[in-house]
Amino acid sequence: MPTTRPKLYLNLYWHMHQPDYRDTLTGEYVLPWTYLHAIKDYTDMAYHLETNAKARVSFNWVPVLLDQLEDYTDQFKSGNIRDPLLAVLAEKDLSCLSEETCDLIISSCFKSHHEKMLAPFAHYQRLYNIYKTLENESKAPFNYLSCQYKADLIVWYHLAWTGESVRRESKLVQRLMEKGSQFTTQDRLDLFALICELINELIPRYKKLQDNGQIEISSTPHFHPILPLLLDFKSTRDAMPFAPLPHCGQYPGGRARAEAHITQAQASHKKRFGKLPIGMWPAEGGVSHAGLSLMAEHGVQWAATGEGVLANSLYKSFVWSELPPRHEYLYKPYRISNGEDEITCFFRDDGLSDKIGFEYSKAHSNDAVRDFIQSLERIHASNVTHENPVVSVILDGENAWEYYPYNGYYFLSELYQALATHPDIEMTTFSDILQKCKKNEPISVETLPAIAAGSWVYGSFSTWIGSAEKNLGWDLLCDAKASYDAVLLSNQLNKEELVACERQLSICEGSDWFWWFGDYNSAISVSSFDQLYRRNLSNLYRLLKLSIPEILSHPISSGGGDPAVGGTMRRGQEV
Repeated sequence: MPTTRPKLYLNLYWHMHQPDYRDTLTGEYVLPWTYLHAIKDYTDMAYHLETNAKARVSFNWVPVLLDQLEDYTDQFKSGNIRDPLLAVLAEKDLSCLSEETCDLIISSCFKSHHEKMLAPFAHYQRLYNIYKTLENESKAPFNYLSCQYKADLIVWYHLAWTGESVRRESKLVQRLMEKGSQFTTQDRLDLFALICELINELIPRYKKLQDNGQIEISSTPHFHPILPLLLDFKSTRDAMPFAPLPHCGQYPGGRARAEAHITQAQASHKKRFGKLPIGMWPAEGGVSHAGLSLMAEHGVQWAATGEGVLANSLYKSFVWSELPPRHEYLYKPYRISNGEDEITCFFRDDGLSDKIGFEYSKAHSNDAVRDFIQSLERIHASNVTHENPVVSVILDGENAWEYYPYNGYYFLSELYQALATHPDIEMTTFSDILQKCKKNEPISVETLPAIAAGSWVYGSFSTWIGSAEKNLGWDLLCDAKASYDAVLLSNQLNKEELVACERQLSICEGSDWFWWFGDYNSAISVSSFDQLYRRNLSNLYRLLKLSIPEILSHPISSGGGDPAVGGTMRRGQEV
């Protein structure tokens, strides 16, 4: 029987993001993660909504990711494949590969979660065993391996990176996995054609889900910069009062740059999805009063961030000695106003979000879904008011599934089914909640007088600023921005050159480079992103027609840690 008690409104929010992996001067992709996540995670996440029409969730698509997906579509149309790993898959003659390309294959094609993406496939595991045997005996083991080995390896790598929904729907993938070895040139070309099809269909699939009213799609400032840091480095000290800051003191012209990222994102979103985004996920959930106010000034109606930010903001707003019980303050939206404009902010349940991101991959899907539902039921039971609690579960929508069996297929299928049929839970979106509030439905919405600047990670900006390496990254960017400003004032560049420089600067302003600096991250990942960041800064100087500072030839950070899930995700709270 339907309950007469208030419902629990659940905002399940998946964040889709990859930084720009292209060398903008050559157009070549330095890392393949955009297209690999496209054929695995972005396809699967659409499939789970398409096969459960009662489920309702939100997705956040960062414009720089959409740029790259459309660029891959352009590559397929032109036949000029600028991703070297993808190009190898379609290479008709593997006997004439350069040594550099051979090194790329072997350094790339075992990069996946071994337990969930390699070991389950006996033929793929055998290829790995052969390589490891040779690696122990020779400094150049790939010289011993045949073209057939390379063909089988490149095919298995891409098969392992196909989504579970693709494996279940595609006769080609099923045939290739059953064949297992001795893949022909035609096999590789057929798999390449399937990848082309999957990527070409992605944006239209999500737009259709939006137009059918099943999902809400939000955006992020275009190249994923942390707005509060562009606006004011000192906002760092709201959560870290004694944090050292970059020597440059302030990012030059930060407000204009922040505005450019917001307006470009809105234009991008309207072009891809047919309308402006109602809400935005600020990059890294990074908020400050100035950052939220700027978004509100540009018509953004809602934003979301982490639970730690709310806790810090409540202390800042009400000078409490301690917080009340969590269920009394977390499960409601808050209004933030600058006097003229207003924005509604939602706050992530760190515990539930991190369970999906880090814990449930180790459990049986039935147990994981049962635990999630019971957690929501406890929140619902703790509500003694007539108002409907609003629970926001927000996390990475792409990186978690690599650590789940079958790419999270059973977990997500069972989760959506359980949520969509639960008598006390209603799957909603953030804009749904705004509409319910306008209709005076019983939802508590409070005004938050002060926002403590911070992110969804620990409620601070410690992942992006405040250490020697991260601050050096900012100082290098500040120097480049000062040079950019000087060249613009000189009027030495034509319109086309100015557009290229502005785009290159935007890429450099993204949050991802600073994320990876630090000894707690793995050396391989740090090296990849360190090199790409310095390449991006160097390319900016080239486009500005300036000499490249010698300091950009030296690494910023070295890494050496072993973070959870490879460092691609962080928990909302320290454990």
